[in-house]
Amino acid sequence: MSARSLARIGAVLVMGATGGAMLDAAAARADEYTDLLDILLMKGNLTQAEHDGLLAKHLHRGHVASHGASPRAARVAVTRRDEAAGPVAVAHHTELPGPVVIGGPTLDPSVIQARQAAASAAESARMAQAAMLSTRSALDSASVVRVDKYVAGKGLTFRAGPIDITLSGFINGFYTYNSPAGGMPVAGGVSTGASGFDSSAVRNGLLPAGLILKLKTTQSGIDLNAVLGMYPGIDNAKNGAFNANTGGSPVGLGTAGIDFRQVYITAGTTSFGTVKIGRDLAIFGGDAILSDATLLSVGSTGSNASPGNTSLGRIGVGYVYADWIPQISYASPVVAGVQATIGVLQPLDEFNFAGGGLSAESTQHSSPMVQGKVTYDFTAGDLTGRIWAGFLTQHQQALTGAGIAPTATRGAMVEAGEIGAKLTYGAAQAVAYYYRGSGLGTTGLFFDGVAANGRKRDSEGYYVQGMYNVAGKLKLVGSYGVSNLYQAPGENSTLLVRRNESEIGAVYYSLTDWLNLVGEYAHTKSAAHGANSASDDTASGGAILLF
Repeated sequence: MSARSLARIGAVLVMGATGGAMLDAAAARADEYTDLLDILLMKGNLTQAEHDGLLAKHLHRGHVASHGASPRAARVAVTRRDEAAGPVAVAHHTELPGPVVIGGPTLDPSVIQARQAAASAAESARMAQAAMLSTRSALDSASVVRVDKYVAGKGLTFRAGPIDITLSGFINGFYTYNSPAGGMPVAGGVSTGASGFDSSAVRNGLLPAGLILKLKTTQSGIDLNAVLGMYPGIDNAKNGAFNANTGGSPVGLGTAGIDFRQVYITAGTTSFGTVKIGRDLAIFGGDAILSDATLLSVGSTGSNASPGNTSLGRIGVGYVYADWIPQISYASPVVAGVQATIGVLQPLDEFNFAGGGLSAESTQHSSPMVQGKVTYDFTAGDLTGRIWAGFLTQHQQALTGAGIAPTATRGAMVEAGEIGAKLTYGAAQAVAYYYRGSGLGTTGLFFDGVAANGRKRDSEGYYVQGMYNVAGKLKLVGSYGVSNLYQAPGENSTLLVRRNESEIGAVYYSLTDWLNLVGEYAHTKSAAHGANSASDDTASGGAILLF
């Protein structure tokens, strides 16, 4: 019984017992007094015999009072009746104390007993209420840490006072066998076909491992978040242009690489929107990679003989890598499923990924990179989906290249756009994505986007993906993607990559809520603007755990 209920019972008991000093008003309190006796019986304060005796006396007294009899005459009449009733009734009354005089009027022993029981019940109610308030105060204390109910894949959330602390992450590992099918080198290609040697590796897939810490609270009506995301690999790291993402070093005494990809804060409200400051996944291309099924597997390997933190997945064979970039961005409130996001980001250098002097470079930036997108999330019966469109622009300044005079001042305004859709209907899911850019390059942002003569190269690409969930645990996935890089006006680079493409088939089995087993096959091909081409085949098997 709750403290509030006990308090109400105590109040009723006190009111019922002290509503009048004399029993002349008993008839007016007949129902209340009867309820009082029932409650005392239920609580064990009265025996059944005592309850029946008091009830009989009360009913008789009420009858006498209604005919003008005095309380004293009523008591005498009840006593005589009980004596005539037999030994049980007489024995019952011998247990009660005699009448007590308090300040004049004589109180019946039953009234005294009822008052005592009422006082005891009221005190119990007060004590229960005090205990409840004390417990509530302790639970609301900032020093108490609570744990939310765990939902698989959503991490562990602890509540310390006004702060929510969430820990989430994933770990994966795959045995990958890569077999080059032969061919000639392609500058900027992603196939290993020209290497000439099969390779085995125990490695990460497209995702490294991850440990993500999120802190969330509300202050002055503003929702605040702080996120720290650490992404270590399982293979030895090697210093290079891409830091932890550079190809690895499978040599004894090596150590794994750590990629601190996420370091950012957000602040906002549901009516204003959200501002983000820090390092996080970029806006342009973000939905493309997050919709890619190879996030949970390997896809195209890149370097498999000396693997780094990650494989390629569909990077360079369907989309340009969004990357993790310092940014200040704003996301609007969601209105009817529509949300707009725009931001200024750290400008990135134009990079000669193909090598051999085939592409121009730049390291000067007087203005930021700007990215934005609009998303639309919807549900129509059993169909749910997201449609998005995004853009990117950045001014590359002071370009240098083999075809640019040292005294020339050459710049290029990079522009790109994208559109995509992800639809889920029952057990089936489909993804379609397309991008096109001028100066954007291929594989990574601004990789080979500008020719050695300082002119921009156009590029485009797409991927399509289908997934079917069999019996809730088994997922079958197939996808195909292409990334094309075209030559700039006045350029004739026959070794430069023209096309990277891949076909991927995979099976994912959810062994538990955490653990997923993965088997995958991928065929990757790269072709140059000249006669060179190369291809390879990869088989991978492993597991990824997400918590």
